[in-house]
Amino acid sequence: MAMMNLDSILEGRRSQPHMLVEVMLDLQDQEGYLPEEALKTVSKELGVPLIDVYRVAHFYKAFSLKPRGKNVITICTGTACHVRGSDLLVNQVKGQLGIEPGDTTPDGQITVECVNCVGACALGPIVVHNESYCKNMTPGKLRKKIDKAAGVKKEKKHA
Repeated sequence: MAMMNLDSILEGRRSQPHMLVEVMLDLQDQEGYLPEEALKTVSKELGVPLIDVYRVAHFYKAFSLKPRGKNVITICTGTACHVRGSDLLVNQVKGQLGIEPGDTTPDGQITVECVNCVGACALGPIVVHNESYCKNMTPGKLRKKIDKAAGVKKEKKHA
């Protein structure tokens, strides 16, 4: 990460520990994740112990300490989505991509995450694809969404 970019994020926030979450959000928006060296700088500049910076990064699901894929697929596994089949969606991802939730495909195209609730319980099961909410998701719909995100071309059927 360019130090100048981090300097612009920290501008006007130095020595203000209460700005930690805001700085981390801006940093992640810029980088796509929270790089270790940048977190050390944030800790020093805001006057927050590094252990507390990492506590915040681990507490909030919105933060990632490792690079995410070009496409982020988030599966809601809250109670309402669970009773409507979110476990089938998690199994679809595992089988289709060969990765576990929290991981990124080796080509860096897709990161899959599970969260406890996305706040759209009446529309479940919900999958959020790059911040776009997809309601009433099924394994079949998810398979197509993953294929599209991965750049898999649909084979034409010959009559």
